[in-house]
Amino acid sequence: MQRIISYFDGSVVDVDEALFHDVPLPFQLRQNYPNPFNPATVIEYTLPTATVVTFTVYNLLGEAVTTLVNERKLPGNYRAEWNADGFSSGVYFYRLHTHQYTEVKKMLLIR
Repeated sequence: MQRIISYFDGSVVDVDEALFHDVPLPFQLRQNYPNPFNPATVIEYTLPTATVVTFTVYNLLGEAVTTLVNERKLPGNYRAEWNADGFSSGVYFYRLHTHQYTEVKKMLLIR
């Protein structure tokens, strides 16, 4: 019999990590770094399933200024890089969109 969690006085004291290898990762969109940035930034994201991914950057008016990813991806951790040469300083938003998940975060370009 495998031990999952041991308790001592009602608190978790041990978790058998080997049991969690097959647990799917959640969808996750991380904050870009560096932030603020000039002129390039990196954005990391996690996909728990194979899916079509659209990763778009928007200006403050909600207009799409560039699409960084628009393709089918396998489960895993990914990173997208945006070089904002030619764009003006200001607030931009980036959106990760799949059939099952959408999230938006804010970033700041400073010249």
